Amino acid sequence: MTRKVGEVMTSGPCALPLDATLYDAARVMRDEGIGDVLVTYAGRLCGMVTDRDIVIRAVAESRDSSVTPLGDVCTADLATITVEDDTGEALRLMRERAVRRLPVVDEAQRPVGIVTMGDLAEPGDGVLAPLADLHRAPPDL
Repeated sequence: MTRKVGEVMTSGPCALPLDATLYDAARVMRDEGIGDVLVTYAGRLCGMVTDRDIVIRAVAESRDSSVTPLGDVCTADLATITVEDDTGEALRLMRERAVRRLPVVDEAQRPVGIVTMGDLAEPGDGVLAPLADLHRAPPDL
């Protein structure tokens, strides 16, 4: 039976404005135990920054995290999905784009959730089921 993205996504994703700093994003990630923050401009999704982006695009380049805006390091070319799309479409997009998470947006491109590979795992699925447990595991601190 096909499920809708809205049934499995995490609602209320963490988002920061485009001009917030890397430091702001890192603190949100730490405090919320997450690995990504959505980036918005005027409330609309315009990018995503991950913990890996911060390391590769900022720390490794000796950028000052207290002044570098998210807009300088975030990924702007995002695949997105809506709450009404089915989970098969989400999985197809993840495979096609080689990503582990997809922002869920409304008709005005405002972020309303995020769906991960772990969210898409169905009981008895030998391929994705192990990811569900990993997704729900507490972060390594």
